[in-house]
Amino acid sequence: MTSKSEALDYVLVPLGLAVMAGYHLWLLLRIRRRPATTVIGINAINRRIWVRHIMEDASGKNGVLAVQTMRNAIMASSVLATVAITLSSLVAALMASGAAHGLFSRRDDVGDGNSNIIVLGATGEVALSAKFLAILICFLVAFLLNVQSIRYYSHTGTLINVPLRAHRRPGLAVDYVTGTLNRGSYFWSLGVRAFYFSCPVFLWLFGPIPMFAACVAMVCTLYFLDVYKEWEEEESDGCGGGDEETKADTATATATAV
Repeated sequence: MTSKSEALDYVLVPLGLAVMAGYHLWLLLRIRRRPATTVIGINAINRRIWVRHIMEDASGKNGVLAVQTMRNAIMASSVLATVAITLSSLVAALMASGAAHGLFSRRDDVGDGNSNIIVLGATGEVALSAKFLAILICFLVAFLLNVQSIRYYSHTGTLINVPLRAHRRPGLAVDYVTGTLNRGSYFWSLGVRAFYFSCPVFLWLFGPIPMFAACVAMVCTLYFLDVYKEWEEEESDGCGGGDEETKADTATATATAV
């Protein structure tokens, strides 16, 4: 194991993490300042409109639609939480058994015996344990975030079926239910991000170069998935005062919840 090979971990791994962290910091600021240019902000705006539409229905016909929508959201979070805890158990079992150590620390039988067949970078027991621990943390965080998402979705399923006329302050009721629904969606999105983040961390097992390349590719992909500028342009071209007020209220709720 050469010192130059180990130095790659100290350079490329922090650099890759900085790229991911920098992108999400930029995304957070964009959501707070210009929510209508991000998919997360646009979804928050539409969730507020949907909540008001469901709660203003005096006949209650949309109650079934609300329950079915919440059920689908809970099922999606439940599936992700189940996958996350299953993968966490698998990674923990591999760490305890030490079966993966032989695979990622195997030495070449030719030459001086110091070159690794698979990995370029640190391949010692401590380094391998740190890599598996990072993967385990990603899946555990994904599990906890999806559990919180289920919690907020369950609350929303009850709150959204309370008629708006039953509240003394209808506007405040819509804000509260919208905030609860948005928090459930935010936790679900963060749980998905934890799965995304586990991909570069997993590739770290094969060395810092695949890990750094995966971080850069992930940021480029997420940018096209997170940014949508046409919505803001359409609203600025022709949007009534009521729509602007709704957008402003939702943007404030989004910034507060995030």
